[in-house]
Amino acid sequence: MRMDLNSDLGEAYGPWAMGDDAAMLDLVSSANIACGGHASDPETMFATLRAAAARGVTIGAHPGYADREGFGRRIIPMTPALIGRMIAAQVGSLQGVAALAGAELRYVKPHGALANLAAADRPVAEAIVAAVAALPGQLAVLAISGTELELAARAAGLAVFSEIFADRGYLPNGRLAPRDLPGAVLHDPETVARRLLAFLDSGLMPATDGSAIPLAADSICIHGDNPAAVAMAGLLRQRLTAAGVTIAPFLAAR
Repeated sequence: MRMDLNSDLGEAYGPWAMGDDAAMLDLVSSANIACGGHASDPETMFATLRAAAARGVTIGAHPGYADREGFGRRIIPMTPALIGRMIAAQVGSLQGVAALAGAELRYVKPHGALANLAAADRPVAEAIVAAVAALPGQLAVLAISGTELELAARAAGLAVFSEIFADRGYLPNGRLAPRDLPGAVLHDPETVARRLLAFLDSGLMPATDGSAIPLAADSICIHGDNPAAVAMAGLLRQRLTAAGVTIAPFLAAR
């Protein structure tokens, strides 16, 4: 079995730091790099792109609501058309910096509240997909498994890959549990490793009500802003490798 490990990185802003990107880039096979919406700035983008490219890590864009104060985790009322143009602007910005950094984007993964909205709202999902399709580079979509964004990307003929989350709880309908619910964010690396190994064996993910839901997975996300991120990624990589899983990106770096 092959499995990608991804993390949301480049989420600093000016002198404000977020996570240990260097350590995470040594552990993951794909990096979702913030584009200046919920976090990041040109210097942070450049440094993160260079560091990812130097390690051969596959690079994706991680656009979200332009809401640094809320870290992109609040829904900002916008029409689907406005969301599409916001996606194009943010991903295009990261593509421009990538050209200077000698790196290339391969995919787009929406961030935070925007990703959760696109998981359930088909017009929003279609607007994001249309923006990705219009951008250069034949970009793929990394979507939360079993969501409207995944279906919209597939319907539009884009390459689409399914993502599950190592450190997030799931509702019975397959959506991520809101962060203010108990069990929505997982911090213990051992618990996370056991849960994911069981999922890879069964294809079933535990939900907050005690049920188990079927999900597809091409990639496992570990949030870079989780205080346990590095320990979690290191243990998960170790346990997956020991179980015979090859850690490899779902798309090769170019």
